[in-house]
Amino acid sequence: MMLRPLSLLVAGCALISSLNGTPPLIIAHRGASGYLPEHTLESAAYAHALHADYIEQDVVMSRDDVLVVLHDIHIDTTTDVASRFPKRHRADGRFYAVDFDWAELKSLSVRERFNPATDQPVFPARFPATPAAFRLCTMEAQLQLIAGLNRSTSRRVGVYPEIKAPSWHHAEGKDPGTALISLLAKYGYANANDPAFVQCFEADELVRLRESTGTTLRFVQLVGQDNVDLLTATNLPRVARYAQGIGPHIGQVLYHDGTPRPTVNLAHQFGLVVHPYTVRADALPPGLTDMNTLLELLFDGAGVDGVFTDHTDRAVAFLAPSRPD
Repeated sequence: MMLRPLSLLVAGCALISSLNGTPPLIIAHRGASGYLPEHTLESAAYAHALHADYIEQDVVMSRDDVLVVLHDIHIDTTTDVASRFPKRHRADGRFYAVDFDWAELKSLSVRERFNPATDQPVFPARFPATPAAFRLCTMEAQLQLIAGLNRSTSRRVGVYPEIKAPSWHHAEGKDPGTALISLLAKYGYANANDPAFVQCFEADELVRLRESTGTTLRFVQLVGQDNVDLLTATNLPRVARYAQGIGPHIGQVLYHDGTPRPTVNLAHQFGLVVHPYTVRADALPPGLTDMNTLLELLFDGAGVDGVFTDHTDRAVAFLAPSRPD
C-alpha cells in the first residue's frame, strides 16, 4: 500500500465521529485475540479490560444444539481435537464442531490459532502455542461474563456475534441463527437500542431472521469476495431494508495507495454504518509499518464508523481524544 502524503492525513489527536455523531466503535475481534487465544473467556475478559466498545463472538452449533463461540465450523485450527479424538474427522480430514456434543467440546484444550497441516502458529509472536488451561466456551457463558463485567465496572460493553455458515448448518439440520436471536433476547438484547449487532455474510439468513423472529436488533451485512456486488448503489438500498450496517474488509474500503474507495460514502447515503475488518498490528497491509497510520486512513480518510481489531488497546489509544472514557 502506497501512503498518501502525511499533509493529507488528519492527526490522530483530531476529534473523530461516526455517522450518528458518536465516537467510532472499537470492536474486539474474537476478544483480545492479539494477546490471548481467540474466543476464550479469558480473551473476552481482557478485551473488556482494554475498553472495547463491543466484543465479537463467532457462533457455531454443537451436535446437541449448544451455541459455541468459535471462528470456524472446524475445530482443528485452535484445539487439540486431532490428538484427543483422532478418529472423529470427516472424509476431508477435518474435525467439525457439529459432530461433537458440548461435553466433548469443553474438554478440549485451546491454543493460539495454528495451521493443522504444519502445527505452526498463524501469528508466531502471539501467545505461546503451548498447552495451557484455555477452553472453548458457549455463547451463553460469554453473555454472562460480559453482563457481570458490565455490572462490576459500571460500563456498557456490547456484543457483536456472527452467525457462521448458516446455510451449511441448515444442511446439517441446525439453526444457529434462530437460537442466537432467542438467547440474546434472554439476556436483554432484543431491540435496536440494546448494545448488540448481529452479523452474517449470508444476506438470505439475515432477511430470514428479520422476518421469522421479528427482532429489531441491529443487523450487519458482512461483505467478502463472494458477495462484493452488495457494495453498489444498486444493492445497498436493498441491504438497508434488513440491515443497519455493513462489514467490508479493509481492502474494500481503501485502495492500494491508501486513498478511500467510495464504499463508506455510498453506504452512508443509505444510512448504513461501516465497520471494516480486521486491523492487526502484526499483519498490516503492504506498505504500512504501523497500526496508527492504518487507523488514520480508515477513520480520518475513509470515515468508517468503527473497526474490528485484534489489538483493542492500540485502537482505543488512537481514538482517546474522541472517546468519553
